[in-house]
Amino acid sequence: MISFVLGVEDLADTRFGISPIHETVLSFRVLREPGLYALHLPWRRSVLGRLDALDAELLTALVGPDRALPDFLTPRPTRFAATFEEELTIVRRTPPGIVRRDVLAAYPRGRLPDVLREIAADDDAPALALRDAVCAALQRYWDVAIKPTWPQMRLVLEADMTYRARQLALGGARLLFADMHPNLRWHDGVLHIDKMIGRHRVVVSGRGLLLLPSVFAHKPAPPVSPEEPPLLAYPCRGVATLWAPTPTADGAALTSLLGAPRTRLLGLLDEPLPTVEIARRLTVTPSAVSQHLRVLHATGLVSRARDGRHVLYRRSPLGDQLVAPASQSVSAAEVG
Repeated sequence: MISFVLGVEDLADTRFGISPIHETVLSFRVLREPGLYALHLPWRRSVLGRLDALDAELLTALVGPDRALPDFLTPRPTRFAATFEEELTIVRRTPPGIVRRDVLAAYPRGRLPDVLREIAADDDAPALALRDAVCAALQRYWDVAIKPTWPQMRLVLEADMTYRARQLALGGARLLFADMHPNLRWHDGVLHIDKMIGRHRVVVSGRGLLLLPSVFAHKPAPPVSPEEPPLLAYPCRGVATLWAPTPTADGAALTSLLGAPRTRLLGLLDEPLPTVEIARRLTVTPSAVSQHLRVLHATGLVSRARDGRHVLYRRSPLGDQLVAPASQSVSAAEVG
């Protein structure tokens, strides 16, 4: 178990961030163990044929037997949404001693793979060579595997943060952490993370806790080393929508009444969603969604409420009465 002891100031400084390099590195686990990540099988199939074989061998070797990853590959973001290139620059500056420490920590039991074996020597040269090789492979991997779909991934991450902010507003830290993952438990100012290979207690001491929603995390992922700044990547909501195929159209009666675009939009709003997330799920522009939302709101079929910088839309009771299961299958391509 890993625990974060959070004081009043730490709770006040608990915040969210987005890290493209975290997503990139966490996706290595999907390549290595596809059976554990069934939701991502469409993504995995789409990128496997485009990856350099040597890059894939090196990057997946960094996943330890307990699925731990070297901490130096996932530095704490310096701002809310740093670019991949900014974060990779930080990784490139990692001292060789830290590279060695973190790779060995990812393999607490058993032998290192051949591609990593030289790192065990008490010598800076192999560690520097590995760091530079990994950074070069990371850049190529990002360009092929993550960058093409990063805009869609980022919208999923932002939608999760909108939901979490609402949970925090309604019930404080207890409600914020309540449904993040079964392995998380909040009690008496301490956030407990179960089923970790580490066994340490981190007193946050005014540094705050950074929360990173993640598309590729299958469980909460704090740093392996207790010396790293307090950070927690956690599985975000809505991942199943990311690779879902666009539904096909049907001739439901509600479609005849409202038209296909508004029927499909109304069917999505069984939970509060911002315009950008609706647009992402329907693969259309936010302006097209806004036009239909104005009509649905004016007719009383959806309600809206402001949550920070987002306006959240949800079906009204009247809208609930109109929506039939058949309306869920109207083609998203017809919204526009």
